[in-house]
Order: sequence, then structure tokens, then C-alpha cells
Amino acid sequence: MPVKHKKPSIAAQAAARTARFPKLPEHLLDGLVEGPMSAMEVEDLIDAFGKAVIERAMAGEMNAHLGYRAGEDKPAQQADERNGVSAKTLLTKHGSMRVQLPRDRDGTFEPVLIPKHERHFAGFDERIIALYARGMSVREIQAFLAETYGTDVSPELISEVTDEVMTETVAWQNRPLERMYPVVFFDALRVKIRTDGLVVNKAVYLALGIDASGERDVLGLWIEQTEGSKFWLKVFNELKNRGCQDILIAVVDGLKGLPEAINVVFPKTTVQTCIVHLMRNSLDYAGWKDRKLVAAALKPIYAAANEQQAREALAAFAAGPWGTKYPTIVAAWERAWEHVVPFFIFPPDIRRVIYTTNAIENMNRQLRKIIKNRGQFPSDEAAVKLLWLALRNVLAKPSRSVHTWKAAMNQFAILFGERFTEARD
Repeated sequence: MPVKHKKPSIAAQAAARTARFPKLPEHLLDGLVEGPMSAMEVEDLIDAFGKAVIERAMAGEMNAHLGYRAGEDKPAQQADERNGVSAKTLLTKHGSMRVQLPRDRDGTFEPVLIPKHERHFAGFDERIIALYARGMSVREIQAFLAETYGTDVSPELISEVTDEVMTETVAWQNRPLERMYPVVFFDALRVKIRTDGLVVNKAVYLALGIDASGERDVLGLWIEQTEGSKFWLKVFNELKNRGCQDILIAVVDGLKGLPEAINVVFPKTTVQTCIVHLMRNSLDYAGWKDRKLVAAALKPIYAAANEQQAREALAAFAAGPWGTKYPTIVAAWERAWEHVVPFFIFPPDIRRVIYTTNAIENMNRQLRKIIKNRGQFPSDEAAVKLLWLALRNVLAKPSRSVHTWKAAMNQFAILFGERFTEARD
């Protein structure tokens, strides 16, 4: 099993980056900073220094290409030589910058730092992608860059930059997976996508896995207008082809066709209804003022020690005042009961992992915010691109492990035996 490395904190990353900075000579700083400076003066100095370093680095590349420095005699029998400079406007993460780049007479100079026809300096594309990942439209990014950096960027250029993300997205969606996942949560979001001139509601399905070390990871995302066994069969076969050979517990929210399909591909998997979603759906039937009391009345059902006590608690709720007032809540639990039952087989440590869906809830909340900001998408690919960028931000956060995993891990080893222990070796 591959070793998991905890992602360093933001402070640690900043310290590591600062440690890579070259030490600047004191006499250079004395010549640049002669006294107190305003924030604007510091920014202008940084930009001027950056421009000078870029131009000096490009001159160094030309020296290496020609084999001699400016002012020196060129080697004997060499025809190529310097041919002045050409001005180019670079788009950087600090704004636009006008630089003077060297030319050679033969036109054979192929610069590395700033390749021919390249107008984006390091960091500029990343800034556009970061804005796009936060749900800003192409026009909004264009306006932001103009207002903040005074840089006029065409919508076509922004689209071109963000389209490059699709290569990364495809690689992520096809990456190898762990051989076994103790728990995988399956959930769906609704998005508006323009198809054949019409705006259609489509579902984006997400699979959030917890691996044998307790680390959370999104295994993939899929867009489909309608769900069913055929769609889910495709998803599970894809997961298996990418290396996942076993899922111990699949936690679902009544997704149509999923239980049947998962047992075709993973016959040993236990399908468990998400208790949090079932509670939320139940409370949707209750009046606003009654929700806290109804939630308290439902708790004895999922807190029961075993299935028999849970069934008795459900019967008591149905016969009580809230079950009489809201019979649809009782019906909802009875419809889902087949996949609620496994919950009572598991010990408390595993129940907490299944019940506590903060990870997928937090992720969905951030995704829904971005979807709301965007309104609708021109295509499935545009939706996947944006959602992947948003997921990348979520997954980049330092803490992705389940807090109570050590206790749960021991219970998984006892309950599932070699299915769990062999995958950890």
C-alpha cells in the first residue's frame, strides 16, 4: 500500500518557498532602498526589479546561444550575431509588463524563459485558473484583471487558459485507485447545462472514498441526465478497471439503480442508506417549528443498539403524535428500511464514520456555491472543468483524514477480516 504523506501547512509551505529565495547582496539593497517607502513604491520597485531580472536572464540565454557576451568579439567564422532587441508585453500575476528581449540576426535563438510567441509569464495562467475555480465567469475574470492589474485580456485567451485544465481533469478521472476502500459515499448535485439550445437539469454524481488509512479522496465525478442501473454499472466498472477491487460499505442517498448495480460489480459490498440524508428528507415533511422536536423523536431509531430495538422505536414513533401528524416520515423510513438495517450491525466506531458525513457535506456546500454563482453551463465539459477545479481546491486543504479512524480501523479489521487487513499490507 503506498505511503501517505501529510500535506504541509500553509505556514510550512511559505517557509519552504522563502528558504529557496536567493540571498540578495546588501550593497544592492542599499542602492535600491534608501529610506522609508510607501506600499506603492515597494510594488513599483518589485516590478522594476522583476523586469530587470527577466531582461538580464534573457541576455544570458543569448550569450549562451551565441557563445560570447555583449561587447566581446564574436568567435571566428561565426556569422550569427546580436540584432538589437524587440519589445514584448508580458502578462504576469502582478499585471502587464513591457520588457526588451534580445534578437539574433539569423533568427535561430530559441529562448527558454519566455519562448517565442509566449505572452504569459509564470503565474499568470494560475491566477486566471484560480479565479475561474471560484466560480467567476470569463467576463467577470476579464473585468477583474482590468480593474485590479490594468491588464486587458480577451475572453478567448481566458477560455484558452482554462481549457488546458481538461487534460489535467481527464488524467485525474482516469488515475489508478486503491485496491480496497472501507467506505465510499455516493451523492449527487443538480446543475443546469445547455444542451441543443435548451437548458437541462443534469445530475453530477460524486464518489468520496475513505481508504484503509482513513484518508478521504474523491474517486471521480460523472454527469448524467437520468440515473439507473445501466448508468451505475458503468460507474462501478470504471472504478474496478482503475484498480478498486472491493468496497466494504457503500453509503447512498436512495440513488436509483445503485444498490442493484453495485452488487453486480462488487457482490460483497454492504449498501447502507445515508442516515443524515434520511433524517434531512424526513424533516422536509415537518413544519419549521416542529423540526427540532421531530428530530429528537427520530433519534431513538438510528441510535438503537440493534435492528429489533430500531424497529420498535420506529413503531413507537409511528404510533406517537409526530408519526400521526406526519405519516409520510414513517413511510420514508419504511421504504428505505432494507438499506437502513445494516447500520445496526456495525459497532459504534464504524457507525460514526458512516453517520458523520461532514466531509461530503462540506464539499457539496462549496460546490453548490460555485454552481449557484455560475447559473448554467454551456456544456458537460464546462461543468466538469469547473467542478474539478473546485474539488482541487477542496482536496488541497491540509486535513483530509477521519478523526476517529484508529478506533474504526480496529473494528473494520475484526468485522471484515482479510478483506480489510490484506488490502492494508
